[in-house]
Amino acid sequence: MVRGRAAVLLKQFNEILVCPLSKQPLRLCEESNALISDALGVSYPIVDGIPCLVPTDGKLIETPNEDDGDADAAAASYSKNTDDHERAPVNPGKETLET
Repeated sequence: MVRGRAAVLLKQFNEILVCPLSKQPLRLCEESNALISDALGVSYPIVDGIPCLVPTDGKLIETPNEDDGDADAAAASYSKNTDDHERAPVNPGKETLET
């Protein structure tokens, strides 16, 4: 739990800290002692008053209202959209990429 001076400093830094992945603002959750990225639904822990903003330290937040049907529909839509944009194979030595 963040207390005293550390809590004040963290609230001040919270105004400039952003999610390392989405670059969107983070929200301080004192209940879970974490910084929350609402843009991605990721929670970053605060350890000894220090926010751990390494992407691999973040944990996905599960929302109780998630509907698996929506996830299935989104996956089907993604699969359908990617079929239209398949990449042509590149044969080594036959094509050169220009920079």
